[in-house]
Amino acid sequence: METKIKELRKERKISQEQLALAVGTTRQTITSIEVGKYTASLVLAYKIARYFGLSVEDVFDFSEFDSELDSLSSKRYAGLN
Repeated sequence: METKIKELRKERKISQEQLALAVGTTRQTITSIEVGKYTASLVLAYKIARYFGLSVEDVFDFSEFDSELDSLSSKRYAGLN
């Protein structure tokens, strides 16, 4: 999953360690989220977004899931006709 965490940190001159401490996780977790090797839990995503004063959708890119949801919705509605 793509995120804007790295860009937001750089803009605000915040280290991974500082962000990790602020949101109650490890620097390694922040690194993994930034490079797309780990998807944050809903709670962690909320904490990160809140830390930057943004919505979860402003920090995390959910567009890769939109097509999946569209496909599921199409199949569900097709079964109703």
